[in-house]
Amino acid sequence: MLPLLLASSSTYRRELLARLHLPFVCSSPDIDESHRPGESAIELVKRLAEQKARALADSHPAHLIIGSDQIAVLGEQIIGKPHTFERAREQLMAASGASVTFLTGLALLNSQTGQCQVDCVPFTVHMRPLDQARIERYLRLEQPYDCAGSFKAEGLGVSLFQSTEGPDATSLIGLPLIRLIDMLLAEGVQIP
Repeated sequence: MLPLLLASSSTYRRELLARLHLPFVCSSPDIDESHRPGESAIELVKRLAEQKARALADSHPAHLIIGSDQIAVLGEQIIGKPHTFERAREQLMAASGASVTFLTGLALLNSQTGQCQVDCVPFTVHMRPLDQARIERYLRLEQPYDCAGSFKAEGLGVSLFQSTEGPDATSLIGLPLIRLIDMLLAEGVQIP
C-alpha cells in the first residue's frame, strides 16, 4: 500500500481518518480557496479538495493523498467559518428553523499514477427554532468559531438540530469516511 497523506491541518479530519486504523501523515497545503465567479458550491468544494491533494503531489511522490473541503449552504448563500462570536450569532439566527446543507468535497490522488478520484458528499441539518439567548449560551459554551455553520455536530451543536439527513454523518464533521473507504478500496487499500 502506498503511504497515506491527509492534506489538512484540521484536527477534526485527523480524528476521523484515525478511525480507519490506517497509518497516515498530515501536511497542510497552501492554496487559494477563493470562490470563482459563476462557480457552484459543489464545483467549489470539489475543486478545492482536488487542489489540496495536488498541491502536495510533488513533495509526496508515491502517496495516496486525501484532500477535503467543506462549505455550508443556507438557501442560496454559502456560509463559511464565522471566526467571531458576532458572526456566529448572525449565522445561527439566520439558520433558526431552516435547513443548512453541508457540501464536503473529497479527493483521493495517487501521486504515483496521477489518478484522482473526486466527489462531493452532501449532508443536511434541519435546525430547531432558536432564540438569541439559546444561541448565545451555546456559543459561549462551545465556541465553534472555526466551524462552517457555527456549530460542532460532534459536540453540543447537536442540541440545535431538529433532524439530519444524508448518506454519511462523518461528512458533516469534514471527512466523509464511507465515500473515502470506497476510494481507498479502488486503490487496493485493505480496510479493515
